[in-house]
Amino acid sequence: MRFFTVVGFVSLLAACAEPVQQLNGQNDLPLANAAKEQAATVETNVLRSAYFGDTHVHTGLSFDAYLMGTRRTPDDAYNFGKGAAIEHASGFQMQMRKPLDFMAVADHAMYLGMMSELASTSGRFSDHKLSPAVRGTTTAEGAGAAFRAVIGHLRSRTPGVEDELDDHEIMRSAWQEIIEAAQRHNDPGSFTTFIGYEYSTTGPAAENLHRNVIFRDANVPQQPFSRFDSVNPEDLWDWMDANRDEGKEAIAIPHNPNGSDGWMFAKTYFNSDQPLDAAYAEQRVRNEPLVENSQVKGTSDTHPLLSPNDEWADYDIMPLQIATGAPSRPQGSYVREAYLNGLLMETQSGFNPFKFGVIGSSDSHNAAGSFEDDNYWSKTGVMDIQPHLRGSVPLPDSDPENPEYANEPSKYWGASGLAGVWAESNTRDAIFDAFRRKETFSTSGSHIKVRFFAGYDLSPDLVSADDAIAQAYAGGVPMGADLFGADGKVPLFYLWAARDPDTQALQRLQVIKGWIEDGQAHERVMDVACSDGLEVDSATQRCPDNGARVKLSDCSTTVDVGDSELAGVWQDPMFDPEQRAFYYVRVLENPSCRWSTYDAIHAGVEPREDMHATIQKRAWSSPIWYVP
Repeated sequence: MRFFTVVGFVSLLAACAEPVQQLNGQNDLPLANAAKEQAATVETNVLRSAYFGDTHVHTGLSFDAYLMGTRRTPDDAYNFGKGAAIEHASGFQMQMRKPLDFMAVADHAMYLGMMSELASTSGRFSDHKLSPAVRGTTTAEGAGAAFRAVIGHLRSRTPGVEDELDDHEIMRSAWQEIIEAAQRHNDPGSFTTFIGYEYSTTGPAAENLHRNVIFRDANVPQQPFSRFDSVNPEDLWDWMDANRDEGKEAIAIPHNPNGSDGWMFAKTYFNSDQPLDAAYAEQRVRNEPLVENSQVKGTSDTHPLLSPNDEWADYDIMPLQIATGAPSRPQGSYVREAYLNGLLMETQSGFNPFKFGVIGSSDSHNAAGSFEDDNYWSKTGVMDIQPHLRGSVPLPDSDPENPEYANEPSKYWGASGLAGVWAESNTRDAIFDAFRRKETFSTSGSHIKVRFFAGYDLSPDLVSADDAIAQAYAGGVPMGADLFGADGKVPLFYLWAARDPDTQALQRLQVIKGWIEDGQAHERVMDVACSDGLEVDSATQRCPDNGARVKLSDCSTTVDVGDSELAGVWQDPMFDPEQRAFYYVRVLENPSCRWSTYDAIHAGVEPREDMHATIQKRAWSSPIWYVP
């Protein structure tokens, strides 16, 4: 491990909390009492430990996952999260290199559990017009045909007319299956499960506005709120507020703003020209303290057109809308710009609707997230499991001299992402509290750990202190918090990151700042710590090249380059005590091969020229907001 003039380190730990086991007034499920007894023995780390999870996993209960050939259950998904191998729709075994710490099955509320009813040869829906297509979802062709048929049925619905496939009895049965699986697998101190689902709504032209709703404990409603209740996310928040008044606590986590065509972070109310106001901001922040900024369908941190001076902005960019495949407008679709717009609103009008932390998650429709580029099974079951189906190798029978490729959105996808939290214990209460206070971070699939503090009483010598994290909490605030002005004082920032030992070493540790000056939003990327004993260039604010390279013929990487930890104590040279600002951390690994390059190597062909051959896996912290 190398340190710099201003570097540091942190220690980690284990935990405690008490899960609630009451289910809608029903008796406790089997194992609930054992879980309660175990919770009492879980140790607590007051300085908080890093836990990694996935809050966005689809099983065969989701209409689209079922149509893609997935038949795996919530139990299967949780077993995978704990490290077991489970079967893909095409028959091979999926398994991660290391298990997760927490997880949530988040199946679509829309048509929840309905596809297996349509596929059945008996029962109320066995003769439905969609049944033959749904029964044929064992091949890529059959899955595609069934998917088009079901989406066509959804889009042909007459507004205000009940959809016969929106069957609440079937929905409630599937919802109960999700609840019971989460309760069975929740193991305080070892593996935490959250009860959740996906609210899958869209704008008027199918712009993506999906959210995952994650409940704090097992006190949950009898059925989820779906797009059939309302397509307006503001109505979802009303429903969540009403549930909260009854003790049913939850948060909603927007995902794939990159595919929203500007709708996810619009400056007006839903489907309206009415500008946002303080009431909107208060309700949104209360119900949506986090956003998912990295997953298989691309990264939503920033876009090269929005951040032209950020050399690393072009990372897993999916430029298409989720539902239609049309180009997605960057403005209003990326997190960093939303932070800037929120600051501008706060400066001008006193409210900020975009004050959220970040997590990553997979959005797997295989019941199993695919986080490793050299062990990649993509997202959509039988529809993209073959490399030629996801566009990384030429189509079968393609002319080798003039290869043709499938032009599917999956060519833009990535082996991502993971949710990270700093929590006192691996339990529902402690992790949910971390969600609420936004002491969270996201990664593009690696188990990279990131910490970030700011304060006026942090010592420049923090890096050498044995009690560095205790001092950081005592003298500052962590990621996700506000740092209030203090009579013109200039704060110090403490950054730390540790590599995933199963992936690449770390190359650089950065601070990303956004601020408002003369009524205009500005951003800047500044390297703080460099690997290999290199020092930041004071003029460019960049680390020198550390020499890390990738050999594309076999994906081998430069050895003995990069660090296992990077850290620093940093002060903003442009700090203005009268200027609102946000700061967050990004850490980059050394380069490695993208999944598409591994596909090409295995197929014995050259990597596709219009795809990135290499990537730099990374992690992002939630911001710290400076408030004058």
